[in-house]
Amino acid sequence: GVNRVVLATDGDFNVGVTSQDELVRLIEEERASGVFLSVLGVGTGNLKDSMMETLADKGNGNYAYLDSLHEARKVLVREAGATLVTIAKDVKIQVEFNPAAVSAYRLIGYENRLLKNEDFNDDKKDAGDIGSGHSVTALYEIVPVGVDIDAPSVDPLKYQTPSQPARTASPDELVTVKLRYKAPDGDTSRLLSTTLRSQPRPLTANLGFASAVAEVGMLLRGSKHAGSAAFASAVARASKFRGGDGDGYRGEFIKLAELASSLRGFEVSQR
Repeated sequence: GVNRVVLATDGDFNVGVTSQDELVRLIEEERASGVFLSVLGVGTGNLKDSMMETLADKGNGNYAYLDSLHEARKVLVREAGATLVTIAKDVKIQVEFNPAAVSAYRLIGYENRLLKNEDFNDDKKDAGDIGSGHSVTALYEIVPVGVDIDAPSVDPLKYQTPSQPARTASPDELVTVKLRYKAPDGDTSRLLSTTLRSQPRPLTANLGFASAVAEVGMLLRGSKHAGSAAFASAVARASKFRGGDGDGYRGEFIKLAELASSLRGFEVSQR
């Protein structure tokens, strides 16, 4: 069965249990019994966005902010299976690049989802859940071997020698992706693993559009890694890879990116 509490709130908890620590303990206790929590943010003004996301994470659930009827239909109708029906819990993903092919890499985003390396095999460590029809996209910026970058150097280690690629690794291997998950009613994780080869391919519509979203995100955050990113290039790529957009979600993103670009220009002109 689907045992889930759906809480619609502005996150300003001022009745009943109001302490964040007490709320987290309560949610974790109920999570252990098989009752999960999803949180829907509503209202304006005193919105506690980070608080609501934290509680949803602790409750093996999802968080979404409903700012319009259109967004409510997206979350509660179109994506209901992906957010309400759990098919795997404590899902962890570990990515290992082949040092013979990649000299440096950076995960874009997911700062609040990072785990320690040793947590991957620790079944006691809580992680995210996957719903029916749910998909996750992670983008990495990589530096191929032989390409010079301006990065801080590290002195040679005194007591350790640098690791070498395993002899079993094929020279054209780029990355190994491992995934651990538990069944919704299970306590022991299962492991899946696959290897991707270094074979550049044209961007698919979904990945091309996702790259535009990431570019806009770095610009909005003022990321030091934004480099030559620009709203114009992100909008152009998003428009190119818009594809079938029956619900208009991608078109809405393009409008928001154009609005952000115009506001940024207005801010600059006011200085």
